[in-house]
Amino acid sequence: MTARFSAVGIVAADMGKSLAFYRRLGLDIPAEADGEPHVEYEVGGGVRILWDTVEVARSIDPDYRPSAGGGVGMAFACADAADVDRVYADLVGAGHTGDKEPWDAFWGQRYAVVVDPDGNHVDLFAPLPGAAT
Repeated sequence: MTARFSAVGIVAADMGKSLAFYRRLGLDIPAEADGEPHVEYEVGGGVRILWDTVEVARSIDPDYRPSAGGGVGMAFACADAADVDRVYADLVGAGHTGDKEPWDAFWGQRYAVVVDPDGNHVDLFAPLPGAAT
């Protein structure tokens, strides 16, 4: 049997803040999930994002310690280069940390990096006009 990628896990210091960040990225997570200790959201193709509170993480591993700077990296595709700029500005305008302002990357994409409330880097990208896809 071959292992199949299934999920990305995030340990959230504040479930509501973490879910609000990902809602701003377009995930339709119900508001009542904010008070839950474990939340799952299918992003498509059977792949899920899983959120657990620190308490849940410690119930599995009593020695769990949050990592400095987050422990997960994710990327969200945007409609086009202008959308990368718009999404980045929206998140930073809402008080989230921008790590790298949007720029035209040498590999042919408009790219930016924001940081979620738990210190995880979230990349935003879209192909630049005329770039090979």
